[in-house]
Amino acid sequence: MVRLPIYMDHHATTPVEPRVLEAMLPYFTEVFGNAASKDHEFGYQANQAVEQARKQIAALINARPDEIIFTSGATESDNLALFGIAERYADKGDHIITCVTEHKAVLDAAKHLEVLGKRVTYLPVDQYGRIDLEELRAAITPQTVLISIMAANNEIGTLAPLAEIGRIARDHDVLFHTDATQAAGYIPLDVQKQQIDLLSLSAHKMYGPKGVGALYVRRSNPRVRLAPVFYGGGHERGMRSGTLNVPGIVGFGVAAELARREMKEQAAQLRSWTEQLFVGLQERIEGIELNGHPTERLPHNLNLYIPGVESRAFIAGLKDLAVATGSACTSASVEPSHVIMALGFGEARAHGSLRFGLGRSNDSGQLAYVVGVVGQRVKSLQALVARQ
Repeated sequence: MVRLPIYMDHHATTPVEPRVLEAMLPYFTEVFGNAASKDHEFGYQANQAVEQARKQIAALINARPDEIIFTSGATESDNLALFGIAERYADKGDHIITCVTEHKAVLDAAKHLEVLGKRVTYLPVDQYGRIDLEELRAAITPQTVLISIMAANNEIGTLAPLAEIGRIARDHDVLFHTDATQAAGYIPLDVQKQQIDLLSLSAHKMYGPKGVGALYVRRSNPRVRLAPVFYGGGHERGMRSGTLNVPGIVGFGVAAELARREMKEQAAQLRSWTEQLFVGLQERIEGIELNGHPTERLPHNLNLYIPGVESRAFIAGLKDLAVATGSACTSASVEPSHVIMALGFGEARAHGSLRFGLGRSNDSGQLAYVVGVVGQRVKSLQALVARQ
């Protein structure tokens, strides 16, 4: 018996893992001190918990603990990276390079930087959602201070060639930021090997709590300096003032530790389920196509174009299944997905695409149920259209 409803929107958020919640609970009531108040035991214990989490998160991406800056989430981390670099390195240059399929946290920040007088290059992507590395090289000028390219796209799951981008940035003495919100915990990340200078993370995408994130900021070779986005008590090395969310940070740390230990096994399982779901839907729905790269993609992402189906109307009829049309951060908009549009297929494909995001709570029984329900719903809608 399949338990309903079925959640397949893990790119939007994930449920808090029970082991994560268990670790967090004491920090709401028993160990409630302010991590900045280290003159007494209450604050000292909170500070120790924060530093332990810093180590756990750093280990996930092969960073140093003192290179992890806690934020309220990846949106803040992205803003801190772009605005912080643009202001701090203004004497070196005023040019930033990013990509048309970035998350709105990067794109909207970049657009505001243009209002402030900065210059931004938005690289196009191919039909799979990848930039051309030669176009990246050609876009770099003596005034370029930052390249910001996401590690994995939140809608279509396409992976960026991080090591190659990092090498190009380093060769041109340009800093490299990546929004790794969707990638962290699902694919290996190594800020040393991939020569990443800044990296954004969010706990709630890897079975941690909402409202807490981090920005990795390289401290050597080269040392990266940031201007703060807002000001206060000088917390987090002066880059992010504000009382730390100790329970959330503890949960983030445990989630990162679990992700690091269990990533290989979980990725294999998720990839198997995703392939099973795709094959099942292909057998039932004629003309269905994959959006994104066929192989260089997240193991739990499946973004599909279904001809003749309007995705929002389609989802409205799926009462027991949670899937998405695109990014949760822009789902209130009726505009077509900027990511699908950037692939060059047009509005019909953008309006007819569904995103399945699989996760730990799914199982093979649910996959079979989803294949049947989605397949039947598509046939019903196509028959309705044919009669009109």
